[in-house]
Amino acid sequence: MKYMLCWSIPPENYNAAVDAFLEGGAPMPDGLTSLGRWHAIGSTRGWLMCEADDPVAVAHHVAEWAGLLKIDVFPVIDDAGAGEAATRARAS
Repeated sequence: MKYMLCWSIPPENYNAAVDAFLEGGAPMPDGLTSLGRWHAIGSTRGWLMCEADDPVAVAHHVAEWAGLLKIDVFPVIDDAGAGEAATRARAS
């Protein structure tokens, strides 16, 4: 399953979060694959698209950063999956 993690850095954690990112690069734990990470220019917001068979891997990564970032996690589907869901809904 794919997940979109949306984070923001509280102002009081900004320097510590940047230091942690620059030192370690925010590697993915076992079982979690990064599909892309984006940072809003001039902002403290960012997004990580990742994939995992086990949601515990997602929870692991969130827990690693929970002391520095506010993170919202959304399971997501692509256009094909959304189209299939819409087709099923119309057929029922």
